Amino acid sequence: MASSRGEWGSKFGFIMAAAGSAVGLGNIWRFPYLTGQNGGAAFVIVYLICVVVIGAPVLMNEMALGRLTGKNSIGAFRTTGANPFWKFMGGVLAISVSFFVLSYYTVIAGWTVGYMFTSLSNSPLPFAEFIAAPSYVVPLTAVAMLVTILIVLGGVSGGIEKATKILMPLLFLLLIVIIIRGLTLPGAEKGIEFYLVPDFSKITGMVVLKALTQAFFSLGIGWGIMITYGSYLPKNQSIVSSSLWVGVMDTSIALLGGLMVFPAVFAFNMEPGSGSTLVFEVLANIFPKMPFGNIAGAFFFLLLFIAAITSTISMVEVVGSYFIDDKKWSRKKATWTVGITAFIVGIPSALSNGSVEWFTNLKLFGQTTVMNIMDHLFGSVFMLIVVVTTSLYTGWVMDTSKIVDEINEGSPYFKSARIFGVSPAKIWVFFIRFVCPIVSGIVMLNLFGVFD
Repeated sequence: MASSRGEWGSKFGFIMAAAGSAVGLGNIWRFPYLTGQNGGAAFVIVYLICVVVIGAPVLMNEMALGRLTGKNSIGAFRTTGANPFWKFMGGVLAISVSFFVLSYYTVIAGWTVGYMFTSLSNSPLPFAEFIAAPSYVVPLTAVAMLVTILIVLGGVSGGIEKATKILMPLLFLLLIVIIIRGLTLPGAEKGIEFYLVPDFSKITGMVVLKALTQAFFSLGIGWGIMITYGSYLPKNQSIVSSSLWVGVMDTSIALLGGLMVFPAVFAFNMEPGSGSTLVFEVLANIFPKMPFGNIAGAFFFLLLFIAAITSTISMVEVVGSYFIDDKKWSRKKATWTVGITAFIVGIPSALSNGSVEWFTNLKLFGQTTVMNIMDHLFGSVFMLIVVVTTSLYTGWVMDTSKIVDEINEGSPYFKSARIFGVSPAKIWVFFIRFVCPIVSGIVMLNLFGVFD
């Protein structure tokens, strides 16, 4: 079924692509500043629990639904007999999440391109001034979108898989180099303590909320990405092991991102809760302290850009696959249409960091700036709605045994093994039916202030 649409050439290629869709700015940019704002090590522990208990079962669920149907997000619900309500709440919203997150995510990807060049400069522009300059941010957003489009045009195995198989290992290696340098800075031990020694009194309902939404954002679930990527997965490849590898790689990069940032934060007497500019400010201090730091800085921001692109290509693919499957568009037409439209929609986000006063000072849903509003709506609220909807649909509405059989395909031990006398399949069904939708639903209601 999936072969006419394209398939992954290898298990390694699929894992790199799926992990690449998850690994990105969410790990290296978003995770550290949320950790700094929400209690340091205490947040990290809650985040890890969310990944294991909620993230992993949902990740397997979405991959299995995609491979079972061989369709995009909307097609997966339609093929399994979903009525218009479930098709909209699970399929249409998932594609909407990917599209609108893509629109502002490429803005941040463009920042990394700009900082790649400012790292080579003897007098780099301060970050706040840089992101407020429309002559920089709009063209750089266009560059990020263009690179994304060109990779997706190469197809599943020829473009997406080939690029991520090379780029993901490179990112990992450079992270290690920067971590080693950061750990040798005077005062770095205070950052290690903040990041690795928990103060459990800092765990609040809001910390749990932020940790769970970050786990979903980082893993790329609730976006339609894993359904779409799962639809290209051959039957002989294990969904269980693939999901575990994706989760482990994604979480490892996030943890390394924190280890890269916080020793330097304390070494340079910076504020760990300073927000979304934290990573850029920290790295701007680290690289000048390294031999050939300007070159290392430029190379790092290049790879940070690459990490962002491995995510943006998956978002374009999610939306484009709908037009390829359902509207019978060519890959070329679908990719260019999605990319150009998302770029246009993203311009207000690009101009909302000081360029245009109305976009910068717009207040809605408790958020300020167009970019923050978009991130709140599509990177949190609608993403959680999709996770709840998909869990309820596969757990209660459709025949759940079909999803279980799909997971068993290529993973027979998932059914035959026993954990305290219970099969992993039964444990998974329990989590999808009860734990995942209830916990995600509570967090979603909290976003609306129900439990304030």
